[in-house]
Amino acid sequence: MRAAVIEAPGKVTVATVADPTPGPREVVVDVAACGLCGTDLHILQGEFAPTLPIVPGHEFAGEVVGVGSDVTELAVGDRVAVDPSLHCHECRYCRIGRGNLCDNWNAIGVSVPGGAAEFAVAPVANCVKLPEHVDVADAALIEPLSCAVRGYDVLNGNLGAEVLIYGSGTMGLMMLELAKRTGATSVDMLDVNAERLSTATTLGCSRSAASADELDQPRGWDVVIDATGNQAAIQDGLGRVAKAGTFLQFGVSDYATRATIEPYKIYNQEITITGSMAVLHSYERAAGLFASGVLDPKIFISHRTPLEEYPKALDQFKAGVGRKIVVVP
Repeated sequence: MRAAVIEAPGKVTVATVADPTPGPREVVVDVAACGLCGTDLHILQGEFAPTLPIVPGHEFAGEVVGVGSDVTELAVGDRVAVDPSLHCHECRYCRIGRGNLCDNWNAIGVSVPGGAAEFAVAPVANCVKLPEHVDVADAALIEPLSCAVRGYDVLNGNLGAEVLIYGSGTMGLMMLELAKRTGATSVDMLDVNAERLSTATTLGCSRSAASADELDQPRGWDVVIDATGNQAAIQDGLGRVAKAGTFLQFGVSDYATRATIEPYKIYNQEITITGSMAVLHSYERAAGLFASGVLDPKIFISHRTPLEEYPKALDQFKAGVGRKIVVVP
């Protein structure tokens, strides 16, 4: 089969690799679409993946074309979206229900071959069967949506909050859509990319700007979300949190990124600084939300690129062109 392969830091190709074979409790998925993510760029630069080479792709959906000997829950022909998380279920964090912090954390497309390929293997427990009205080629959006759902789990709703989101890429826009549905009074969006920012306006954000200074809100915001991973955005956002407010680090930064906090301000104004790591008990809920129409795939997916052009698609994603880019085997 054909697959994208990150061979070494900075080197990605599309090559012929061995066809996957399912284990007893696994299925083989004929991939309909696989989304690109900032994590894929981190893997390309030598971060996150424990070893290279690796077939990337942790946002994918498709049709089951093979089942292991002990699989009874799914059959050939079923259409599924795949949760990429692989937890050990044995470490302390798994035992207390925090599998996303697993000491032995693994993921499809990060530590084992992923969905940037014609076919991919997944544990049957990680597959969510899709209802008939959901286009499987759009269902690659479910995985990033599940990360956004996890982010709002961490925020605990914050009914009536004034929200500021840094970044109007795919993840920022998903956080916008969830903020609108979790009772935010207002949702303001920031981005230096004018095209992406216009999409936030289309989706109904309250205000949009290139800088928080343009919004003239000196008291700050109840909830500030970084969806960029960019040091300058994070540093600015930490200073925009209102009294008793919360800063959520949602975007994925490089390992070396650093920001400065003001301990007295955090103490004196009872500010919360927290993070949200990937997926935790949120994938099936995200699949349900997606099936209900919480996202418009026509808006969120800007490019559908052939698998053979995977390296070009990564370059496009890195350049900030478009919104969600999916590769189609």
